[in-house]
Amino acid sequence: MHFSKTKHSKFNESGQLSAFYLFSCIWGIFILVSENYISDPTILWRSYPPNLMTFQVKFFYISQLAYWFHTFPELYFQKTKKEDIPRQLVYIGLYLFHIAGAYLLNLNRLGLVLLVPHYFVEFLFHISRLFYFTDEKYQKGFSLWAVLFVLGRLLTLILSVLTVGFGLARAENQKLDFSTGNFNVLGVRIAVLASICITQAFMMWKFINFQLRRWREHSTFQTPTVKKKPTVTKGRSRKGTENGVNGTLTSNGADSPRNRKEKSS
Repeated sequence: MHFSKTKHSKFNESGQLSAFYLFSCIWGIFILVSENYISDPTILWRSYPPNLMTFQVKFFYISQLAYWFHTFPELYFQKTKKEDIPRQLVYIGLYLFHIAGAYLLNLNRLGLVLLVPHYFVEFLFHISRLFYFTDEKYQKGFSLWAVLFVLGRLLTLILSVLTVGFGLARAENQKLDFSTGNFNVLGVRIAVLASICITQAFMMWKFINFQLRRWREHSTFQTPTVKKKPTVTKGRSRKGTENGVNGTLTSNGADSPRNRKEKSS
């Protein structure tokens, strides 16, 4: 496959991120099952703040932060184009902001539940882009990703409002305490919900622009080019054809009767 520099860079990016998203998604599902987060959803806000964070949950968050921090020097070592750096800095910063916020505010349960479906959707996107680079006719993966992307945004908003807006708002202990790690106060809850809603709105805006660009490219590719037929005058068409035939014969060395008479004289 002979890629341009831009496609080669995106191909490498999708290959690396798809492997990371798949590994993190499987690891996160294993933690959700082992910690009984799926069987008992009320554990997301019950007994906040948690008295003890298990080793596998803490190691998961440290690994996530380490990966996204390492992408900053990687932009230099991979010689990323200057026009691509702002885009990558934005989504790297969003990952670090939300993962670190969930870790520091003791919302690790909610953060883990939200990361798993998000990583699965992102994994599907990058796998679809890898297939698209090998065969540009492949579009089925993007269609499935588009549906799951919208469902993932709705799931994120529902779980966030249910946990922060209703579950933690009804908790008895709503006093700021740094020693115990209790940040269940009104200001923090509003900030958490606002950051999540703004991020989801930003992602939907980027998603809509991406879909519109793909729709324009697809419609442009499908539009047939209409060729205009040359207009020829009926009275001169036969004469012009005969002249063309006679000219061709003459140029090929064919003698007319007049030429034969001149030659015999």
